[in-house]
Amino acid sequence: MKTTKKNIENFFEPRKLAVAGASRNPRKFGHGIFKELVKRGYEVIPVNPRADEIDGIKCYHRVSEIPGEVKSLLIVTPREQTDNVLREAINKGISNIWVQQMSETEDTVKIAEEYQVEVIYRKCIYMFAEPVTGIHKFHRTIVKIFGRLPK
Repeated sequence: MKTTKKNIENFFEPRKLAVAGASRNPRKFGHGIFKELVKRGYEVIPVNPRADEIDGIKCYHRVSEIPGEVKSLLIVTPREQTDNVLREAINKGISNIWVQQMSETEDTVKIAEEYQVEVIYRKCIYMFAEPVTGIHKFHRTIVKIFGRLPK
């Protein structure tokens, strides 16, 4: 399974996405990416089993509870939760799934292949959520120079 430019475009195209692992804690990655995606103009639906809202936005406790029109899910959960969240998303019919680098497990790709679902993995969403800025823009340029940007 290889991440392509088209997979990434499909993920961002709806401009509405859920973030499993969104956090109320400003020191956590799940909070930073949640806030950044909102700032970049995405409609973001947070998913966290221990929060009813994050920054004033209704939070869902499980992926299975999010509205049916949501077709893109970013998974930024701890590794021990990732594969269960992935299965739940697949069973819900979510077609665009991004497992943030460092959240994937040895089984993540196997699960996606078993269900015949394409999953973006081993990629940092900060490098692709437009507009890309700061250090992430620089990192994206370096990756592109070395021919490792998805085509």
